[in-house]
Amino acid sequence: MFHSGELAVQHRMGQAAAAARVGRSIRTGIPAVAASFLAEQSMVVLGAADPAGRLWASPLTGPAGFVHAVGDATIDIDTLPEDADPLSVALSSEVEVGLIALQPQRRRRMRVNGTSAVRAGGLRITTEQVYANCPKYISRRQIREVAAAGAPGPVWRGTALTTAAVEMVGAADTFFVATADDNGHADASHRGGNPGFLQVLSPTRLRWPDYRGNSMFMTLGNLAVQPRCGLLVADWSTGALLQLTGRAELVWETAAFTSGAQCAVDFTVEQVVRRPGALAVRWGPPELSPNNP
Repeated sequence: MFHSGELAVQHRMGQAAAAARVGRSIRTGIPAVAASFLAEQSMVVLGAADPAGRLWASPLTGPAGFVHAVGDATIDIDTLPEDADPLSVALSSEVEVGLIALQPQRRRRMRVNGTSAVRAGGLRITTEQVYANCPKYISRRQIREVAAAGAPGPVWRGTALTTAAVEMVGAADTFFVATADDNGHADASHRGGNPGFLQVLSPTRLRWPDYRGNSMFMTLGNLAVQPRCGLLVADWSTGALLQLTGRAELVWETAAFTSGAQCAVDFTVEQVVRRPGALAVRWGPPELSPNNP
């Protein structure tokens, strides 16, 4: 069920038994409760590798119902990424993907891993893993669907964070992570905490604490065997998106992370894409999670 990286982190954390127990909830198919949850969502985040092997996390949005189960192990998404999205080329052909659906107003989330292929007007994902996550560290917010005010702003690309990007990162209480194992199986996950938990060490170096979750350590397990990683940070009030790709390293020295964390992750930025106003779904102000350290 778990690959070597996940098993190694589970054992290091002393959570192997808990992981085996929680892992029994992972399904290959889509239970009715998961199908209903997906059909309520106006945004999902996909994690995948581009043709050069770089990992990115990208949002897809639409009215409730734009993501829907069409079979026991098939999910259709009725949209495609914009041309400016770093995953637009990758998602135009068959590719391994991770998907996370986050419902901040109810502090709920679920994840799907599988294979994506293009269909008319959107994507079709054949599921390999379907499972729910606990509500820890999710900031409660109300979602507002709005039409973008005019065209999105000009896309900026670079290799280091600008001053504006540093401000976005420093204000974030929520971000998304794309990882993959050494066989290319992709995953998308959520990280939450108090603003500032995603630390800027330099314009090309970030760090975040890893708080205790479901004990399966899928994100950390992937990073243990494949350091490539992608991050998605959003300004939920303006729709600005910050997409980063680079390499991550697990940090076990306790002096490197804050109280309440199990370890830390250091992320080296290799490419940055900033897309002002690109997100059509906006979130209201946060009610931070009581689980945040």
